Amino acid sequence: MYICSMEHFVVSARKYRPEKFKDVVGQQAITNTLDKAIEQNHLAQALLFTGPRGVGKTSCARILAKKINQDDATDASTDFSFNIFELDAASNNSVEDIRSLTDQVRIPPQTGKYKVYIIDEVHMLSQAAFNAFLKTLEEPPKHAIFILATTEKHKIIPTILSRCQIFDFKRITVNDIKLHLHEIASKEGVNAEDDALHIIAQKADGAMRDALSTYDRVVSFSGKNLTRKAVTENLNVLDYDTFFTTTDLILGNKIPDVLVFFNAILAQGFDGQHFIGGLANHFRDLLVCKNAATIPLLEVGENTKEKYKIQSENTDYPFLMKGIDLANACDFEYKTSLNQRLHVELCLMKLASITNSTPLEKKKLEQQILNPEQVEATNSPLENSTFNKNTITPAQVKSTQEESLATKVKEETSSDSSSAKNKETYLDNGLKEDAKTVKEATSETLNQPVSGLSLSAIKKKKQLLQEQKNNQKEEIVLNEEFTKEDFLQAWQDYIALLEKKGNKILPSTLATGNPELKGLNIHLTYPNNTMKDSVLKAQNKLLSFLKDKLQNTHLEIVIDINFQDEKKYAYTPREKYKKMLESNPDLEKLRKTFDLDI
Repeated sequence: MYICSMEHFVVSARKYRPEKFKDVVGQQAITNTLDKAIEQNHLAQALLFTGPRGVGKTSCARILAKKINQDDATDASTDFSFNIFELDAASNNSVEDIRSLTDQVRIPPQTGKYKVYIIDEVHMLSQAAFNAFLKTLEEPPKHAIFILATTEKHKIIPTILSRCQIFDFKRITVNDIKLHLHEIASKEGVNAEDDALHIIAQKADGAMRDALSTYDRVVSFSGKNLTRKAVTENLNVLDYDTFFTTTDLILGNKIPDVLVFFNAILAQGFDGQHFIGGLANHFRDLLVCKNAATIPLLEVGENTKEKYKIQSENTDYPFLMKGIDLANACDFEYKTSLNQRLHVELCLMKLASITNSTPLEKKKLEQQILNPEQVEATNSPLENSTFNKNTITPAQVKSTQEESLATKVKEETSSDSSSAKNKETYLDNGLKEDAKTVKEATSETLNQPVSGLSLSAIKKKKQLLQEQKNNQKEEIVLNEEFTKEDFLQAWQDYIALLEKKGNKILPSTLATGNPELKGLNIHLTYPNNTMKDSVLKAQNKLLSFLKDKLQNTHLEIVIDINFQDEKKYAYTPREKYKKMLESNPDLEKLRKTFDLDI
C-alpha cells in the first residue's frame, strides 16, 4: 500500500502574519505612533483599535503586547504568552465575564512588566457589562494594559470612548496590497502577473486578510503561474478586456454586435447590474485618462493603463459624460425594473446612439414640412420675379387657419348643445350662416387637387382665399355686462356639462385652477405645465360656451404657473427613503447598522 505523506498547509494569512510593526502593511502612521510611545514611555493604559476587518488591528495589538514586555536582556523569540490574554467579547459579553476579568487584573505578572488584555469585538458587550468595566478601565493597575478592538466604533458607549486612546485603522490601498502580494509570491516561487495581483487587491476591498485568502485560492487553481485570465475565471469577475470591447462596439454604433456581446456575458453567468456598473466605472477611468493630472487616480496595472490611454484618445468629453449618466441611471433603476435584461439592452442601445445623434437630428430637420414662404423660396429666380405680387402672405394663411378652427369649434359646440337636451344655442342664425360659408370655402380649398410646389396652385389658392374673405360677414360683437357670480355659475355649468359627457380629468383640472375674473380676463393658476397644456387644448370650446352664456365676446383666458404650489411626490425608492428620513432620522442609523440597501 502506497501512503502519500502530505505536508501540513498553513494559510498565508497565518504564515505571513506580521511579527514587528514594520511588517504591518498600510498603517505606517499608527505603527510609528505606537513604536515611539513605547520608546518614550508615553503609552496609555487603555487603547481602542477601530477600523474595517482584516487591516491589522489584532496583529498590532499582539505586537504591542510583546514589545512592551521586552527589554535588552530578553530573548527576541520570547512570545510572553502568559502575559497576553485575548478575550472574544462576542461570546463573553455578560457581567460575570467582565467581573472574572477584573479579578484577574489584580494579579501582577510573574514574568515581564505588563499583563495585556486584548478584548476583540468589544462592541458586542452588553450595556451592563460596559458599566461593570468602566471603573477598571479608568483606573487599572500599573501592570495592566487594555487593548480594545472593534469594527463598529459607533456602538461603543461614550463613557468607554472617553477613557481610551483611539487609533483609527484605515483600509489598505490597492497598491499596498499588490506590493505585499508580490513579496509573498516571490517567496513562494509563484510567477504572478501584475494585472492578476491587481485584480486580487481590488477584490479584497482594503482588507489584507481577504486578499491573502483569495491569493491562496487562486494559486491552488492555477499553480505556480498566476495569470490574469486564471484570476478572472476563478473569481468570476469581468475582465478589463470585456469593457474595452464593449466601448469599441459602442463607439462604432454597432447596436446588434453590442447586444450579442452582452448576451454572451449573461451566458457566462454574470449579472446585468454588475456589467452596467462596471461599464460606468470604465467610462470614469477613460475620463480620468483624458488629463495627465488625474491619471494617478487610475488604479490599474501598467499594461492596462496603456490600453486606457489609447482608448481615451478615441473618446471625447461629451460622450463620456453622457455615457456615465446613462449607465449610472440604468444601474440605479435596475432592481426596480420588471424586465432587467431589456433595461440594460435599452441602455446599451442609447449608448451606441450617442455619437450618431447629430445625423439623426439633421435628418429630422430635413423632413420638416415647408411653410408657404419656404415654398415660394424654392421656386426659380425667374418665376419669383414674375409672380412676386401674386403670392400668399403669411397673414392670409394665418387668417385661413383661424377661420377653419373657428368653424370646427362652432360645429362641435352645436352638436354638444343638441346632445344636452337643446340647451341655449352658442351662436345666432347670422353667425351660423357665416360659419357655413367659411366651411364651404375651406372645404373647397382643401379638396382642390393641386400641388404644394406649383405656381398655378399658389395663384389658385390666393383667388379662393380672396373669395372667401369677400363672402365672410363681420362677426357679431357682444358687450353685455355680467357679475362675478354670473361668471362662476357659468364656469360651474361648463364643468357639469363635461362631467355629464363622461369626462373626468378636464373638469377636475378646471375646478382646481381657482378662476379669478380681472376685468374681461379669466386668470387661472396651475402648479405645472401639464395641467396648463390640458386647459389650453380645451380653451376654444370653453371660451365659446362662456361668451354665449355671458353674452360677451371679449372674454380671454390667462394661465399662470406657480411651481411653489406643486407637491413633490416620492416615486423612486431613494426619494421615498428621504421622505421617511425627514420624519424619522433614526432610519439612517438602522440602515448603516445592518448595511441595508435602498
